[in-house]
Amino acid sequence: MRARDLIIALTLLAACSGGKPAKSAAEGDSLTERQRDSILAKSRIPGASGVGSAMRAADSASARVRATDSVSP
Repeated sequence: MRARDLIIALTLLAACSGGKPAKSAAEGDSLTERQRDSILAKSRIPGASGVGSAMRAADSASARVRATDSVSP
């Protein structure tokens, strides 16, 4: 009986999971993710400076990768 209930539950779950993907609220937004993060980093929200630090770290890592890629062997 338990196996039958499990099969029914899994079938219902699989049937309900199909369909169109959920739309994000940012689809209609005209700002890029980087622009939104930059605005957030400049805000006075607690922890917002961490966003700016993360952006600087990502920029630094990207610059190192570009410098490494541009070196000819």
